[in-house]
Amino acid sequence: MTGAIQPSIRAFFDETTNTVSYLVSDPASGRAAVIDPVLDYDHRDGSVDVGSVETILAAARDGGLTIDWVLETHAHADHLSGAPYIKGKTGARIGIGEHIKDVQKIFRPLFNADDLATDGSDFDHLFKDGERFTIGGLTVEVMHTPGHTPADIAYKIADAVFVGDTLFMPDYGTARADFPGGDAHQLYRSIQKLLALPPPTRLFMCHDYKAPGRDTYAWETTVQAERDGNVHLRGGVTEDEFVAMRTERDATLKAPTLLLPSIQVNIRAGRFPKAQHNGVHYLLLPVRPRAGAEAAVG
Repeated sequence: MTGAIQPSIRAFFDETTNTVSYLVSDPASGRAAVIDPVLDYDHRDGSVDVGSVETILAAARDGGLTIDWVLETHAHADHLSGAPYIKGKTGARIGIGEHIKDVQKIFRPLFNADDLATDGSDFDHLFKDGERFTIGGLTVEVMHTPGHTPADIAYKIADAVFVGDTLFMPDYGTARADFPGGDAHQLYRSIQKLLALPPPTRLFMCHDYKAPGRDTYAWETTVQAERDGNVHLRGGVTEDEFVAMRTERDATLKAPTLLLPSIQVNIRAGRFPKAQHNGVHYLLLPVRPRAGAEAAVG
């Protein structure tokens, strides 16, 4: 990392979804990327707004930045992506890990989404593990970090790594692995891949929920801090021990509030399903009666 150009990083926290988006730029050239932008969506009435992404765009304009990329760490299950809006305003390309194709194949039948391509073509670029690209004078390295989903990736820029949902702040722990395609064994190995980076490496989270005893939100830590203090990893936890803990914990977690709308939109690169003949876009809610309740749905 010595001598590498350091990025300018500005974080934007959306308290409604507990999501952190980032505006990352090269100070010399003014070229920039937005990582994990949030579209404001109210599931109670289906309304959509762009206040969160407009805040990021305004910051870019004020800083004289040109946004070249919108980078997704994975297909999020807790918020809708604002990537298409940013692309429409700036011409930026939307990128995600190449294993989004696996996620699309998993969820296409769940939503009976016959219009959904499963080749990743909704996105402008599919990143491979180890791939490198540039944002101005910054070099970005892609790290495939599956486990939370098959498609998770992290973006490493100089001494900064944007880890998506793989890790949380040390006092909160690690990501769940019980979504379709998730795998706690893979998650453990992905975490070890991140923790093998140099100790001073800065890690930027995608979410924070304020761990018990902490009154403020936080989203930046280091590899060393995660090694020493992550509540799910400290004490030399083995892979089998981690998987047992993660499996037991995940069984107690409720589905994210925006799971169903988020997945439908985010596997389409943030686009909604095509409007129907009346010009309205609709999101589906699959109904799954529990045992003994089949007659209730006719």
